[in-house]
Amino acid sequence: MNNIIQEINNLANEYYPQAIKIRRHLHQYPELSGHEQKTAQYISEQLALIGIKSSKMLDNTAVVAEINGTQDKSASTIVLRADMDALPIEEKNTFDFISKNKGVMHACGHDMHMANILTAAYVLWHLKNNFSGKILLVFQPSEEMFPGGAIRLIQSGLFDKYQIKAVLGCHVTPEIPTGQIGLKCGNYMASTDELYITIKGKGGHAAIPSMFINPLLITSEILLALEHFCEEFAPKDIPSVLTFGRIVGDGKTNVVPESVKIEGTLRTFNEEWRQEAYKKLIEICNNIAAIRNGSVEVFIDKGYPVLINNEKLTQQCANWAKQFIGDENVLSLDYRMTAEDFAHYSHHYPAVFFRLGTQIEGLQTNLHAANFNANEEALKTGATLMSFFAINLLTEK
Repeated sequence: MNNIIQEINNLANEYYPQAIKIRRHLHQYPELSGHEQKTAQYISEQLALIGIKSSKMLDNTAVVAEINGTQDKSASTIVLRADMDALPIEEKNTFDFISKNKGVMHACGHDMHMANILTAAYVLWHLKNNFSGKILLVFQPSEEMFPGGAIRLIQSGLFDKYQIKAVLGCHVTPEIPTGQIGLKCGNYMASTDELYITIKGKGGHAAIPSMFINPLLITSEILLALEHFCEEFAPKDIPSVLTFGRIVGDGKTNVVPESVKIEGTLRTFNEEWRQEAYKKLIEICNNIAAIRNGSVEVFIDKGYPVLINNEKLTQQCANWAKQFIGDENVLSLDYRMTAEDFAHYSHHYPAVFFRLGTQIEGLQTNLHAANFNANEEALKTGATLMSFFAINLLTEK
């Protein structure tokens, strides 16, 4: 075991200067969801330099490649996934590799994710004599935009010809010190739905109340009624959030509008309660509007499901991580209310999604922030652990 750990570390260190160049190139040339063609071409070129053939999918925005082990034949396949898309954010960093694409930034660390999997690819390509089966590398577009690239790849039939033993992914996290990772067994990241509610009344002159039905008043009552929705109706052991972040009521000081629009998000960790919450929310909105002689239209844009880390697989990876980086560097995490389209993989195959510490000492920043940056030393941690997990999964009895 110590020998393979040393080999993995040596190879990751060997590739590390190239990994930094890759990450910085990707950071300079980010592309939005559904437009990752240049990113995909660059990834394919980097894989070719390692010696790995690849192919493109989803209008040339996705890249997939195989590494075949050379030990006794096995049908098992381990999937290593990285997301590729950037966010519509104007970068405010000042280092010399900031985004050259105005208004677009890798503020969620997907540049790190791609460099991480390319480093793991380099390691695994050179260690293919140590395992049987296959490593399937998946560089996936459109994580940031519904319906997401994950479900599209699943529906494409890409995985149907493989016997998938596990799908592995990770996400950079500035809250965790570099060199550490975090995991949680079972339900980990929330489902996410976008809510678009139109409240209809009757417009009119603000000075003549008898002539209008004020949708602003109905809206305020709906918002107040839903303020404690999760506390009142969600099961006590299922964390849930219902939050509204936008109101559009196009009236004036003396004009009551015909309608008001509100937009928000519903997040939870249980699919049955999620479906029940839809019905209850619609019922409350309809009842309040009816009392005021108005009406509502509720559109729920159903997003990613809850992300479920396979219990056995996650515990295995935690134990292997402790062997590799030490017990003190493997953290136990709580629920996380943010969402990930990696969740789709977890509903079809055994999956593990872990957090990779990328904290830069002295820098306070968050994911999706205009000054986000990641400690590139984390590329070693992420790539070596991905490689170690994959090899162990393909060699375990």
